[in-house]
Amino acid sequence: MGNRHKGWLRSERFAKLGDLNKTGDSMPIYFKTATTPEAAFELIEQRLTGPSEQDGYLDVLGAEDEQSMSWSKGTSASGFKATLTDTFRTAWQDAPFWLAYTRTDSDELGINDIRKAAISLTRPYNSVTIITFSLLGRRDSAHDLEFLFLCFRDEVERRNFRVRYEGKFVASPTGIS
Repeated sequence: MGNRHKGWLRSERFAKLGDLNKTGDSMPIYFKTATTPEAAFELIEQRLTGPSEQDGYLDVLGAEDEQSMSWSKGTSASGFKATLTDTFRTAWQDAPFWLAYTRTDSDELGINDIRKAAISLTRPYNSVTIITFSLLGRRDSAHDLEFLFLCFRDEVERRNFRVRYEGKFVASPTGIS
């Protein structure tokens, strides 16, 4: 009986699956760099009060709708900051249990890849709001800031998501390419 299984273990199909899992090619870590929402808000505040050689992007995907807004050259930082504050406050009132992730230059995935995974992986949860925020330099990417906020209505769901996905290899969710 043991010999019968040895052939399967040596099969090309199994070897390829094992290689992919070792390198992480098919199982990236989508939610690698966790931070607190408060630390993220503080960084955003610092960047918005500094020189405005950057463009800002905000996307809020709720259970029923999606809003996108941008901050570009010629738009006041204080106006964009007020819009951000209102948006974050509204999301917090609706879903007060947040997880925050930052994307760094060392991440192999882009913020949109992480967002797509978040959309797919949060489907089983009750009305999660997904907020993507970016401040991107106009001249270079040295001071880019990119965050993904997952806003849950229930603390249990936030803890469940954190335990299942934070800092772990995750098979590419269905519909993510």
